[in-house]
Amino acid sequence: MVRANGAVSLRELARVVQTSEVTVRRDVRALEAEGLLDRRHGGAVLPGGFTRESGFPQKSHLATAEKTAIADVAAGLVEEGEAIVVGAGTTTQELARRLARVPGLTVVTNSLLVAQALAHANRVEVVMTGGTLRGSNYALVGSGAEQSLQGLRVSRAFLSGSGLTAERGLSTSNMLSASVDRALVQAAAEVVVLADHTKLGTDTMFQTVPTDVITRLVTDEPPVHDERAATELQALADQGVQIAVAGTGAPTHGGEQHPPGGRPRRDLPLPGQRGRLPGGQFRGGPGGPGGPLASDVLAAERQAVRVADMRRR
Repeated sequence: MVRANGAVSLRELARVVQTSEVTVRRDVRALEAEGLLDRRHGGAVLPGGFTRESGFPQKSHLATAEKTAIADVAAGLVEEGEAIVVGAGTTTQELARRLARVPGLTVVTNSLLVAQALAHANRVEVVMTGGTLRGSNYALVGSGAEQSLQGLRVSRAFLSGSGLTAERGLSTSNMLSASVDRALVQAAAEVVVLADHTKLGTDTMFQTVPTDVITRLVTDEPPVHDERAATELQALADQGVQIAVAGTGAPTHGGEQHPPGGRPRRDLPLPGQRGRLPGGQFRGGPGGPGGPLASDVLAAERQAVRVADMRRR
């Protein structure tokens, strides 16, 4: 179980093998003595090799422009009158600031930062989970948080994490946070992951959302030299994840405003889909089928190349 999930709690392990936590704890000590796993408070993890979690102050200063662009795109997915869940994280906090303008919205969250961002939104109802406060990320965790989510059903869950790979999906570095995130996922019909390119290809200890459960990924454009992130994006798309990419840029000549700091979003194709449309959308993807034919796009791209060559001459 630890090899499959990166970690396991003693409570979950005792339930699966139908024995007491006292017996499980003794066996975990024996496995640790053999070097097969490391004990943690309330559970066990794989020994070494996984990224450790940074504190909130460090996270809040990382990839700020990318998080802003991602939040802008994600906010566009939320409709008036929806009920959603929003997990903890600096990217989801940015999303919450934009959700304050969506009328009739109900937001369920375990994050004090998300709740604070929506505290003065007159037309948004905020529902907080119970639980124990985890000070490093200002989130409510533990059995109280998980139990308060039982029986809940909403349209979408917006989650962030410490790492995202096509092999394991979304993961985080803390067992308690991972457990609550899994409960948030169980409450939602769709799962939207918000992750900037620095998290792509990064694997951390505790799996929260398997790849086949992720409906959509909202991320930013990886740098040209970041082959790992680009490869991971393609692998995620091959497994059926709808991918919306936000980036930096300015207003277009037609007056359309793009997200602050970014180019307009683009949706990557699902398996077997071909033909990129103008603006970065792909035929058959989430952007819909109503665009020019691929031949028209190809002709336009060739014309752009000819113009560029003439300017160089």
